[in-house]
Amino acid sequence: MNPTMNANDAVYGSLAECYVTIDGNRYNMMQLYDFESSAAINLIDVPILGRTGKGKKPAGWSGTWKGTAHYNQSVFRKWFLHYKKTGELTPFEIQVSNEDPSSAAGRQTITHTGCLIDSIILAKFNAGDDLLDEEISGTFDDWDMPETFDMLDGME
Repeated sequence: MNPTMNANDAVYGSLAECYVTIDGNRYNMMQLYDFESSAAINLIDVPILGRTGKGKKPAGWSGTWKGTAHYNQSVFRKWFLHYKKTGELTPFEIQVSNEDPSSAAGRQTITHTGCLIDSIILAKFNAGDDLLDEEISGTFDDWDMPETFDMLDGME
């Protein structure tokens, strides 16, 4: 038997939740409508005597995130303004959970810590746009996964 995935087990993206915690204040970042984080393994070349090719060895990792949000919140601009005025840049946390009640996959939560923003829009307008949005991106230096998706039928 060759099992296939049930179509209902695909996770519907707009049912996600995203919370940001800055200086002990937790915000529901419902303005974000697109978000993605990734971790990349830093590989270094390993010369090996007697071989024409080089091996690879993992030497740490780095994390980045990016998202698109409706331009209707000042949380991140206030965070950056504090840095501009004081020189103190406090890393923050981003928690993303995916859960679709129609999917047997259940719920997964990823918590990103040590988050920073690499650039931010301060002000904007466009008379031709119906809605204003903004691209936000940055880095994180650690992450955890307190909740994982369930194994779907046929995976094991």
